Amino acid sequence: MTQYKPIRAIISGGGTGGHIFPAISIANCLRELNPETEILFVGAQGKMEMEKVPAAGYHIEGLPIVGMQRQLNLRNIWNDVQVPVKLLQSVRRARRIVKEFKPDVVVGVGGYASAPLLWAATGMKIPAVIQEQNGFAGLTNKLLGKRVNSICVAYEGMERFFPKEKIVMSGNPIRKEVSLPPTPEMKLEGLEFYGLDAGKKHIFVVGGSLGSGTLNKAMKGWIENGCPGGEDVEVIWQCGKYYKKGVDSFMEEHPSKGIRHFDFISRMDLAYAVADVVISRSGASTVSEICAMGKPCVFVPSPNVAEDHQTHNAMALVRKDAALIVKDADAARELLPTALELLSSPEKLDALGKNALGMALRDAAKVIADEIYKLV
Repeated sequence: MTQYKPIRAIISGGGTGGHIFPAISIANCLRELNPETEILFVGAQGKMEMEKVPAAGYHIEGLPIVGMQRQLNLRNIWNDVQVPVKLLQSVRRARRIVKEFKPDVVVGVGGYASAPLLWAATGMKIPAVIQEQNGFAGLTNKLLGKRVNSICVAYEGMERFFPKEKIVMSGNPIRKEVSLPPTPEMKLEGLEFYGLDAGKKHIFVVGGSLGSGTLNKAMKGWIENGCPGGEDVEVIWQCGKYYKKGVDSFMEEHPSKGIRHFDFISRMDLAYAVADVVISRSGASTVSEICAMGKPCVFVPSPNVAEDHQTHNAMALVRKDAALIVKDADAARELLPTALELLSSPEKLDALGKNALGMALRDAAKVIADEIYKLV
């Protein structure tokens, strides 16, 4: 039996909630196994982990790392010119952090900061684990895969990218409050919390922690047309902080009693609980949450991500009749009609929900924690 002695761990990565929340889940699990364990986070300066991690009760150090920008404009050109310099600065800073903290193990969860931190740590012979959340591995993790001791994955077939003997099927760590299917009591609480009508059907539109311009555009188009097919439907719409001001103005011009819009959803458990259908991007953590909650979903993979990994994530469910998919380019025209058609088919809703639930891997944080302890 594994002895959960106190250890010192650095967890690195971030950039989006899809990286940050799994990292915090791993940290929480390590602390539950031994409250004396010391954990340091390392993130990228100016990114959301610098706010979210301290809010969860952990200390974080920031690296000056920045990523390459694909869109061509003067600001992005200047950013990309600085990338090599910032990378070298970050590796030097990462080495200093590792020397000062003296970790027993380092964990990379993806995001800009994980590359220099794990590169520095593995070069200093510190045991290392990476967690690849997506169905298509990113370049950073593919490079790190040759240097680390263990690679925790959430999808089958990842030996395409990593040494087979290092792969552990863990699933993606998700927040405890969205790790089990909602109870009838949760649904009633959610209806009250969001001020919804129990006699109507409900769609939850969620664009990820940063919001989604495509999903927002699809919603606006549907509302402008008078919400066709939505006479008995209410919507919880998470539009994202970046888009909130514009959506506020739009909703003032197009008031609708059946639409509740928010920049950020603090009670995801209750939003999922009331949803008959979810409309979502297909980031790794969101896909894992939808499986754990057993929710029918229409995925719209973002085209603006490395290696088109969101399409790979979504298709893992679509191939098993556990979700539907609409292409980003078709969303303005097809998204809401697809979701509304799904709402009208109880048999299809039930099948998608059950099949998604069957793909859930619930103990991901514990599996990853056990891998960490194997190394130390």
